[in-house]
Amino acid sequence: MLDRILSDDERRLLAEERALLGDLQAVLARLDVEAADQETFLRSLRQLDELFLLVVVGEFNAGKSAFINALLGQRVLEEGVTPTTTRIGLLRWGPEIARQPTGEGLDLVTAPVEMLRDINIVDTPGTNAVTREHESLTREFVPRADLVLFVTSADRPFTESERAFLQAIREWGKKVVVVVNKIDILETEADVSRVMAFVAENARGLLGTSPDVFPVAARAALRAKTGAGDAGALSASRFPELESFVAAALDQRERVRLKLLNPLGVGLRLLDKHLKVTEARLELLKADFETIESIDRQLALYREDLTRDFRFRLSDVEKVLLEFERRGMDFFDSTLRLARVFDLVSQTRLKAAFEREVVADLPRLVERRVEEVIDWMVASDMRQWQGVMEQLERRRLQHADRMIGRVAGVFEHDRARLLESVRREAARAVETYDREAEATRMAESVQAAVASTALVQVSALGLGALVTMLASTTLADMTGILAAGAVSLLGLLILPAKRAAAKGELRDKVEQMRARLMESLTAQFDRELEKSLQRIREAISPYTRFVRSERERLEAARADLRRVRDGLEAIKARLPAA
Repeated sequence: MLDRILSDDERRLLAEERALLGDLQAVLARLDVEAADQETFLRSLRQLDELFLLVVVGEFNAGKSAFINALLGQRVLEEGVTPTTTRIGLLRWGPEIARQPTGEGLDLVTAPVEMLRDINIVDTPGTNAVTREHESLTREFVPRADLVLFVTSADRPFTESERAFLQAIREWGKKVVVVVNKIDILETEADVSRVMAFVAENARGLLGTSPDVFPVAARAALRAKTGAGDAGALSASRFPELESFVAAALDQRERVRLKLLNPLGVGLRLLDKHLKVTEARLELLKADFETIESIDRQLALYREDLTRDFRFRLSDVEKVLLEFERRGMDFFDSTLRLARVFDLVSQTRLKAAFEREVVADLPRLVERRVEEVIDWMVASDMRQWQGVMEQLERRRLQHADRMIGRVAGVFEHDRARLLESVRREAARAVETYDREAEATRMAESVQAAVASTALVQVSALGLGALVTMLASTTLADMTGILAAGAVSLLGLLILPAKRAAAKGELRDKVEQMRARLMESLTAQFDRELEKSLQRIREAISPYTRFVRSERERLEAARADLRRVRDGLEAIKARLPAA
């Protein structure tokens, strides 16, 4: 429709507008925009290729049908004191007056009126229509309007339904002209002035701008135009002033301006709405990120604290080994003496004495200290799961109802579902945490690690048995060597040397055993710690991935929306003034 009447500059402007609106359409498609908003936007875009659309709205019995008939100069629409317009009527040029239902509450009305060759007029049910379906249909046409004529009655201007409807129109940024109909029922000019002042003030408050307001007597104007009146009656109806204004508004230049402005207003309205939605979602995700970062910091501190505390707890095991070494030193001082030379000859007797006096309760004490470390690790793991669960629960409760009615949609549904899923996973981990089973598993892992460093099969051996093997076997071999040496040398000079060598070898053997135990325990601790952290990270990973990917998506959408908004505002500023 536009191409045939546009100048070169206007064509370029239209091309820029189409490109930006296409970008906006693409951005909105990436967001979970309501179907109604998408349809409204598409209809607005299609309007660029359709005739100029003039939409007449107002409460029923305000005289909308009579007003349209007066504007067309003949009785095209039915009039009456009861709601005569129960379906939306789309008026177009046709060789005869006819009304044809097209479904979905819309009738196509044709009339051989010259005005309808260049414009389409929409006659809507009243804003206080009996059924919500009628009002909904009316609201669907408002975003498509190039010009809105709002008709109110002089005897009851701006009823509650009209106020609500006019406020809704404001959201679309449409050019609105207010028509105060039935002024012929007012007795004096002073009454007309008071009504006009009341309407102008309320319209300004509702629309945020000062619309043009025209007083008319539509039925009187129609009677004059159809031969039932005279020129004086037409002038008294004040309809010619409105017609002059409409004619100016519908000249080619103004029609082009309003036609270009229409999708700009719809686009900017939807853009601002979903930019706010996007900002609100990013704000929500910001708090989600803070929760994730808090959990990450918590896990880092968990690793740091456990590592530090573990080293401290290992010292309890080392103390047992140091005590074992001290007993060994005392044993050699008291045993490797000339007075006990015959005891040294018997390797079996020496080994039994060594196990009784030196090894003693070493295996039991080591096993107890290791069990204490394991219990501490299991309790720490449990506390960490509880901490994560509590954080996620607080996050869920803080924002359970925050977005309702404001940022609802696929985003909020997915986010809430994932947050709840992760919270349930953490809760399940806490509720089903079997401390005894976990401690047993960890003890078996430590036992296997110690056995692997000792190069023996775990079999049915416990940690204590493994420690006994490490302490007794190795050191019994050493005492056997000492016994053989004592038998062969039997001298006062050789025993002190053997005693010194035995002590040195004892220190080496204890150090080797200590190193084996510490290496095994530390390696297993590190594995268990990593396993614990990994389980928590895996549990929250769906939520983490969602938050990160959504932030990237929404930040990109926000940047695109701002770019398109700036472009549309620039085009709007370049349009000629009304």
